[in-house]
Amino acid sequence: MAVKIKLKRLGKIRAPHYRIIVADSRTRRDGRAIEEIGLYHPVQNPSRIEVDSERAQYWLGVGAQPTEPVMAILKLTGDWQKHKGLPAPAPLKVAEPKAARPSFEALATEDGPKGEAITQKKKAEKKDEAEAASESTEA
Repeated sequence: MAVKIKLKRLGKIRAPHYRIIVADSRTRRDGRAIEEIGLYHPVQNPSRIEVDSERAQYWLGVGAQPTEPVMAILKLTGDWQKHKGLPAPAPLKVAEPKAARPSFEALATEDGPKGEAITQKKKAEKKDEAEAASESTEA
């Protein structure tokens, strides 16, 4: 029986995510798996890749053949180099934790608009201009 390490597609139409599985080469893409050894979420930024290194090493050691996409993932995580005895690759990019956004109350206490009207009414402006003009003519 030929065993392959391949991707099993899950998720919605435009939001795919995959599980890295070990399965018989004759089973269909999303068919029955012998074992799940990892996750791959390409839509997230940066992509989420999780591989159980110990299980991947075991299956590679007993002769399981990875497909091309899984081979690329294993090379990124360093499991392929570990299996072949090559030097490890550079570490993967890790997502930074998001900074907490200031609350509404904190923004309200800062110096700024207090919820009052910023522009004055037009009638008040005309009245002020008329008063200024009458004062200048009287003087």
